[in-house]
Amino acid sequence: MIAIIPTADRSKATVKVRIAIRSKDARIVPDMGVRVAFLGAAPSAPAPVATGVLVPAEAVRGDAVFVYAEGKVERRAVTPGQTIGTEREIVKGLRAGERVVVAPPTSLRDGSAVRVTDK
Repeated sequence: MIAIIPTADRSKATVKVRIAIRSKDARIVPDMGVRVAFLGAAPSAPAPVATGVLVPAEAVRGDAVFVYAEGKVERRAVTPGQTIGTEREIVKGLRAGERVVVAPPTSLRDGSAVRVTDK
């Protein structure tokens, strides 16, 4: 972008800008109206890319999670990866779509009967 013209047309919700085009296109002519979207600044460091399954970080207890199936839980050993925001990557030991217990109590054991509640 070269310049922003410091006036806005409130009725059309537009602002005039002057831009430079890197490669000429014969279809673009002077005084042509266009819609332009400006991209934000490039991030300084790329965001981490998850290679496993993401679960809420509070579902991971050490190197295990509790997987829910048919009214019971199974303690499953997993290989945790990086923490991404409020989630934890599970590199090995869990498949996409499996349901895990979020914030399992310390009293929860392998094979315990549980009931699913909506919050």
